[in-house]
Amino acid sequence: MTDPDFNLLIALDALLTEASVAGAARRLNLSTSAMSRTLSRLRDVTGDPLLVRAGRNMVLTPYAQASRDRARNAVLEARAVLQPSTSELNIAQLERVFTLRVNDGFIEAFGPPLIAEVAAMAPDVCLRFSPKPEKNSRFLREGLVDLEIGVLSNMGPEIRVQALYRDRFVGVVRHEHPLAGKAQVSVEEYITWGHVVASRRGLPSGPVDEALAEMGRARKIVSVVPGFPSALAVAKASDLIALVPASFLSQTENQTRLQAFELPFKTRTITISQLWHPRMEADPAHRWLRQTVLAVCQKLCPDQRVGISG
Repeated sequence: MTDPDFNLLIALDALLTEASVAGAARRLNLSTSAMSRTLSRLRDVTGDPLLVRAGRNMVLTPYAQASRDRARNAVLEARAVLQPSTSELNIAQLERVFTLRVNDGFIEAFGPPLIAEVAAMAPDVCLRFSPKPEKNSRFLREGLVDLEIGVLSNMGPEIRVQALYRDRFVGVVRHEHPLAGKAQVSVEEYITWGHVVASRRGLPSGPVDEALAEMGRARKIVSVVPGFPSALAVAKASDLIALVPASFLSQTENQTRLQAFELPFKTRTITISQLWHPRMEADPAHRWLRQTVLAVCQKLCPDQRVGISG
């Protein structure tokens, strides 16, 4: 009995992930014609078309859809077998690219110290920060990223979670704003002024508006921007009130020319976590990365530490 060509498994994973011959070719640094020939071989081996034409695009067959996660896990498991064991891992000599899926706020607040810490311990490691326009567990499941950092959401029961720190929202205005320097801002003062809201999905309301609604109040939202850096830029140049996490303001240069104040009502506490797929649980290099991220976050947010789990 002849063993299959296991190189085809890597090609299959690329084809099922990209759902495109050209995309898989780019992923594996092959020519499109070479990938087309490989697809033909895979069709012969599996007895399934795998990719079929649907208008101008290619779509996965039911068999291909059912096999996508299995192919991805098989490739990742094979690579893990060939990685050094824990006793052989030398962080100072580690050569690896780790991809972290985070939002702009985390990069601006924690990116520089995290990069510096990693560079000092493992000079040949590269941290690649990937944008996070929406919450989606497929990036972890498919091995496209090593870590996802943010507020925990329904990512699936298999995803591992470790809390990094707790946070809260604060109001922010420019130093010349009438509310700047006030020991306490009232609800009436808070809703008198216009607001700039940060939302990746462009949503104009959130927990603050829910809290105000319970009091029969509402604020006037003048602008919605995609991230906290943009919200602070608007607040610096106007009389609008921005809403940002306290850790983001304290860990960045954005506090220059800005004044923060506590909200005059209670909102939910935010817990920022790091998430990873269980296939990376025992990987020594990945474990080191998780420990480093946790240490940096808790060093910068000593008053917002949380119990370690995961």
